[in-house]
Amino acid sequence: MSKQGRSEKPNVVVFFTDQQRWDTTGVHGNPMGLTPNFDWMASNGTHIFNSFTCQPVCAPARSCLQTGSYATETSVFCNGMVLPSDKKTLAHYFKSAGYRTGYIGKWHLGESNVVPRSQQGGYDYWLGSNLLEFTSTPYDTELYDNSGSAVKLPGYRVDALADAAIRYISDNRDSSFFLFLSFLEPHHQNRYDSFPAPDVYRQIYNDPWIPPDLKALHGESCKNLSGYYGMVKRLDEALGRMIEALKSLGLLDDTIVLFTSDHGCHFKTRNSEYKRSCHESSIRVPTAVIGPGFNGGGRIAELVSLVDLPPSLLNAAGIPVPDTMRGQSILPLVKKQNCEWPEEVFVQISEAQLGRSVRTHRWKYSVSAPGKDPFAVSHSDEYYEEFLYDLVEDPHELSNLIDYDSHQLVRKIMRERLQKKMKQAGEAEASILEKRKGEILKHKEMPDPSQAQRVVTDEEAIS
Repeated sequence: MSKQGRSEKPNVVVFFTDQQRWDTTGVHGNPMGLTPNFDWMASNGTHIFNSFTCQPVCAPARSCLQTGSYATETSVFCNGMVLPSDKKTLAHYFKSAGYRTGYIGKWHLGESNVVPRSQQGGYDYWLGSNLLEFTSTPYDTELYDNSGSAVKLPGYRVDALADAAIRYISDNRDSSFFLFLSFLEPHHQNRYDSFPAPDVYRQIYNDPWIPPDLKALHGESCKNLSGYYGMVKRLDEALGRMIEALKSLGLLDDTIVLFTSDHGCHFKTRNSEYKRSCHESSIRVPTAVIGPGFNGGGRIAELVSLVDLPPSLLNAAGIPVPDTMRGQSILPLVKKQNCEWPEEVFVQISEAQLGRSVRTHRWKYSVSAPGKDPFAVSHSDEYYEEFLYDLVEDPHELSNLIDYDSHQLVRKIMRERLQKKMKQAGEAEASILEKRKGEILKHKEMPDPSQAQRVVTDEEAIS
């Protein structure tokens, strides 16, 4: 079905989950059958197979997705920081193009749970909470409207937000709209440090498939993976209901739907929390897009960053992409056009450490600034090498190669790539030093000495 009597501008919906690993999805090999709707999107639309956050912490990642800039530029490089009112968000750009704009769910970019109107990111319609994990529990959802009045929503929290989104879509079906739907799930419930799935799924996934990195490193996956999977299952069901609502209203063919997440979850295997590290379990997320410009795009193999998604949405809606956005639109990749696409993605890390990382198809290289307070400063003029992984030989990042003489060339090339990406992100020039001998790594590692037996060739080092 097509729009009748409406603008030809496509509607846009962002379906945003919190702390969801890429390998929870069937198209990434999870055998649990959790995500048939996401898998359908990936198969019929565009699947961004290699999708990465640029900051594996809630608020910083959200600031990046709203603005298209890195967290060091948004002034939100840690949780608890407020997005400055002069920072333009996606809402501002869509509104200036004649769209109605709406936000539903977790915000995490304001100063209080009842987010002041001046801190609502320019969205016209607002039904949100700054820290949804503290104003709600799985079966008790409370959000706040534009004026700050409390609104109680019925049902399991995922369903409550999805129902609100479907109502918004129905109410605005005669206008072009941009809706940002932000869930808490499958993030843990902070006050309990647990992953409370819907009641109906609490016993179903007690014998879950365990990703190889979690099987090797354990952490708290044995205790929490079943609940985590139940949350993912309900999120996917909500995605399906929203897509079916769009179809029933005659809007599906005219609506871009982007599914992505702010970061992953390593279940306390890499540090004492669930994210805030350079590892795939922290930074790799599921991402797929359907709708005008994206249907039939297939699998994109290039490495795509969270900062590439805002310009992609604007580009697909025919809205000029501002120079302040650091990423670039994926539409040329979708259309199989020749374009210069970066061979790496760049990640800034805060809170657990002040770190920087760069990832290519084969290599992961990460540095940190010990002695710097990662809650107080956003960058350093000096970093030390900390991690090097060969993602072809060691896809689960169990063997840190940073000290091996056989990989000096790789370290040199990756060091240069990282410094280049830091500069492109607007950071001041910084020196990167070799890891100090005898320094104890803070992350749980399982070194494999066999990795050091062969010197890496020039060709391998630049892959």
